[in-house]
Amino acid sequence: MIRVCVAGVTGWTGSAVAEAVEAAPDLELVSGVSRSDPTRFSSVAEALDAAAADVLVDYTHAAVVKENVLAALARGVGVVVGSSGLSAGDYAEIDALARERGVGVIAAGNFSVTAALLLRFAADAARHVESWEVIDYASEGKEDAPSGTSREVAERLEGVRAPAVAVPVDETLGDREARGATVAGTQVHSLRLPSFTVSTEVVFAATGERLSIRHDAGESAAPYVAGTLLAVRAVPGRVGLTRGLDSLLD
Repeated sequence: MIRVCVAGVTGWTGSAVAEAVEAAPDLELVSGVSRSDPTRFSSVAEALDAAAADVLVDYTHAAVVKENVLAALARGVGVVVGSSGLSAGDYAEIDALARERGVGVIAAGNFSVTAALLLRFAADAARHVESWEVIDYASEGKEDAPSGTSREVAERLEGVRAPAVAVPVDETLGDREARGATVAGTQVHSLRLPSFTVSTEVVFAATGERLSIRHDAGESAAPYVAGTLLAVRAVPGRVGLTRGLDSLLD
């Protein structure tokens, strides 16, 4: 039996994950963290000190996710990170601490299977097409940019090669910001508008042709539940950081 603590347990995705954990015969929900619900623990540290857990699932907020992950690792608890807002430097720090403590961390910008396939297909396309940029769509209320999915895509593409750029961004005539943010060598353009949940589009281009690979999230948290539980079951056997749900699909 894997004992699970869910941070963000009353949230959109966290509540669905908690319900699925409670229904699974091999998982046990031992605690939940919510700053808005006085019947729950108010911090990860408090929850983990009160009830022993094997895995922390974090679906909270960019402002607190790093603190939550480090609190879990300090207590020898593995972590599944579904929150966005962590940088490459943050992940390097998390990886080092996880290895020191002998526990695993699985992090994904998006725990849906189709989003994982976006990562895989985009990396394959980058081996054959040398130019690309990323468009990151999210709701008007999303405070962090880019989304975790878009950042993860950019970092995955960096592992393939750097995109070809005819005019270096620093040589832009006019407002350099119009070219978006440079994330792991890729230009990422973040839109924050009503009616979007989270969508990520990678646009590849070559002379005379274009290829767009896009993932659109719907209004339900259901697509993220199966991937999160897959990670929960996988993390106890790992040490250090694993990035991307697609690494668990094979």
